[in-house]
Amino acid sequence: MPGSARETAQAPEPPGRPDAAVVRDALGVGIAVGLSGFAFGVTSAGSGISLLQTCALSLLVFTGASQFALVGALAAGGNPYTAAAGAFFLGLRNAFYGLRLSHLLALPKTVRPLAAHWVIDETTAVTLAQPTRRAARIGFTVTGLSLYALWNLTTLAGALGTRALGDTSAWGLDAASPAVFLALLAPMLKTTTERATAALAVALVLGLLPVLPAGVPVLAAALAAPAVLFLKGRTGLLLQGRTGAQDPRTTPRDTTGDHPHHPTHGNPAEGDPR
Repeated sequence: MPGSARETAQAPEPPGRPDAAVVRDALGVGIAVGLSGFAFGVTSAGSGISLLQTCALSLLVFTGASQFALVGALAAGGNPYTAAAGAFFLGLRNAFYGLRLSHLLALPKTVRPLAAHWVIDETTAVTLAQPTRRAARIGFTVTGLSLYALWNLTTLAGALGTRALGDTSAWGLDAASPAVFLALLAPMLKTTTERATAALAVALVLGLLPVLPAGVPVLAAALAAPAVLFLKGRTGLLLQGRTGAQDPRTTPRDTTGDHPHHPTHGNPAEGDPR
């Protein structure tokens, strides 16, 4: 029956993208970023980390920026606990991604622990770009599967090919993953507050890098967010004070002409004084 409750409950979703287009975009991201696993394999093995440890990091950690941060800190002679803490806090952003994707994807509870392992920058970016839940699930799955498989394969290839490359530090491959991360992050910085936070975080890392142990500058960069929010709040209060904003309850009200017997209104019984 037209207009019935059943018809209302089964209202169609807004039109989404064709599945083939979602798969194409997801594969493009998965392949492009997955290839940078080769750089991680080379960097990790060149830093003295064993083949088994290198592959275990990609299989079990699977957060490129955190992996590079850990390996880089260890290669620079940093304390293992400090290096691990820096990598942990850098990867903590994935937990916030998970909060958003959990509601958006609405996956069965049995699948969520496995899907959580694929919650990273790239899968989040592809998923949030989709207009419907079906497209979001396809984008998340294809991106996660292709990226996870290729990342681990190229990690193995990079670790095995380290000897053939010679001095790995001369190639600058450790900058590949951070460069990809920045390329994905830059378009997401749309507000002044977000850009200021990112700029301050970079300034903190670059400024503290020469004076603090490896891994610590990454932790210090986390102070950028509360610092920018604090300054934003102070600036807002200062601007409010300069404009002379007052509580409407304490602002004197001009009642001139409001009273019906005020001279400007005249007395209704006497007519208009004009």
